[in-house]
Amino acid sequence: MTVILITGGARSGKSRHAEVRAQALGPDPVYVATCPPAGEDAEMAARIDLHRDRRGPEWRLVEEPLDLAGALRATDGGGPRLVDCLTLWLSNLMYHGRDWRAEAEALVPVLAAQAAPVVLVTNEVGLGIVPDSALARAFRDAQGTLNQMIARAADEVEFVVAGLPMRVK
Repeated sequence: MTVILITGGARSGKSRHAEVRAQALGPDPVYVATCPPAGEDAEMAARIDLHRDRRGPEWRLVEEPLDLAGALRATDGGGPRLVDCLTLWLSNLMYHGRDWRAEAEALVPVLAAQAAPVVLVTNEVGLGIVPDSALARAFRDAQGTLNQMIARAADEVEFVVAGLPMRVK
């Protein structure tokens, strides 16, 4: 079992690096997308298309914006899984009024029980200015706590800056 957490800022190259890491862990990779369908958001749809085109047809896609633990259980036993990303998963949980801390605490033992490797992508959102609204501060704090929980459970942690990964753990 291998659990790798890859973190960094927006547009840092972390998703591309995570794709390379996941593919190196074995054949038949599975991309677990936490982003809900883009709907009428043309810019987000273009981002999704960019990711899909870059990955290529060898990736199997599983779209799961809320039940990440269930998606990992359902896809275990095959190829490596890439979860992109924990930040959108957290946003989805908070938007739907779910207990994000309970969901994260439930995710940790699921990660430990996986037979096939898992690579998780997340954002470091606390490196900038203090947000000006209570909701944004709550999200920033929750993301920092979630990242710490998953980093403790991970076998490896990498921080990506300007496309360059740095091993943290």
